[in-house]
Amino acid sequence: MRFDQLGLKETVLTAITESGYENPTPIQAQAIPLILEGKDLIGASQTGTGKTAAFALPSLSKIEALGKPQILVLEPTRELAHQVAEQFEHYGKHTGCKVALLYGGVGHGKQDEDLKNGADIVVATPGRLIDHFFRGTMRFGAIKVLILDEVDRMLDMGFLPQVRKIINFCPWNNDEQTRQTLFFSATMPPVIKGFAEWCLTDPESVEIARAEVASTVSHSFFPVAMPQRDELLLALLSKTDYNSVMIFTRTRKEADVVSHLITDQVGDIVAVMHSDIKQNDRMKALKGFKEGRYKILVATDVAARGIDISDVTHVINYRVPENAEDYVHRIGRTGRAEKEGDAFTILTADELEFAESVEGFVNKKIERKKLDGFEYQYTAMLDTEKRKPIRKPRRGGGRKRR
Repeated sequence: MRFDQLGLKETVLTAITESGYENPTPIQAQAIPLILEGKDLIGASQTGTGKTAAFALPSLSKIEALGKPQILVLEPTRELAHQVAEQFEHYGKHTGCKVALLYGGVGHGKQDEDLKNGADIVVATPGRLIDHFFRGTMRFGAIKVLILDEVDRMLDMGFLPQVRKIINFCPWNNDEQTRQTLFFSATMPPVIKGFAEWCLTDPESVEIARAEVASTVSHSFFPVAMPQRDELLLALLSKTDYNSVMIFTRTRKEADVVSHLITDQVGDIVAVMHSDIKQNDRMKALKGFKEGRYKILVATDVAARGIDISDVTHVINYRVPENAEDYVHRIGRTGRAEKEGDAFTILTADELEFAESVEGFVNKKIERKKLDGFEYQYTAMLDTEKRKPIRKPRRGGGRKRR
């Protein structure tokens, strides 16, 4: 099936064609017709499957430029909101619809101006959106499509009460008006299922391989002695032919240490991204990485979910993630849009329990590899051959009588 067979508006199709795309991903092929029909939707999709376009393309096809908010998208973080707004601008560039991006940590000036100038699409984080409501700069009366993205992450960050308040600001379905709600969450624990039942009306479900690693990603563990973690990281970088690499760390301090370590070896092609870094500097780091000015991005999990950078060739986990699901989200930064990618995870003896948890989550034994030419210190994890058990001698000895 091609995009031009899905019923999308001609102006949206033009933007898709200009981007070089012809065929939708599985979630796009399933979700787009349902959204165009006006159905409420629950979408469960692994990262890297084209989820944003799955809701942006049909939503844009359902509205005309009126100069007031008709599509509202809620995102858990500023980075995700920025990326989604970019996609709406890109795919809606021939529609005449304007986009406003609302998030905290910056002044209200440009956001007020964008709303005043007649935004048809609003992409926002919950706190700043509520702020605009009480300041009288955001109106919800014309909202036709409400998109709740990364709902499980909003739950983790404590945003669900704010999201509930925002949903109540929007029109509810009645004789005079209707609101279509699109609900996306990588996981569906009971609290999120209950939340979905409250805000959706007879929803259709679309689910794409939620707990699997994308087939385009080749991933493996690299066992090493604990004192050699940094040494192996640098060796992996020096012996790998990469175009762009994302390296994930567990903590902000670790991200800073690792970025300095790599910069000392490879020079000023490394950017770092975590929540202690100012918002503007984070956006500059992300922009520089997307444009190729930086070849390596060191990040905590603030960047693991939803960051849309299409040409990441490699992902390296500096440590095995403590949360098995984060493993899938992290390595999902590569192998996107049907391109192949590689993911390496450095594994030390103290992380074996986490490694087993990851393997249980993806329901697969992950290959252990050794880096050619690296001088390993001994660790029992490097023993790949099974040792024969020592047999106890039989008591009594001698031959049995016949």
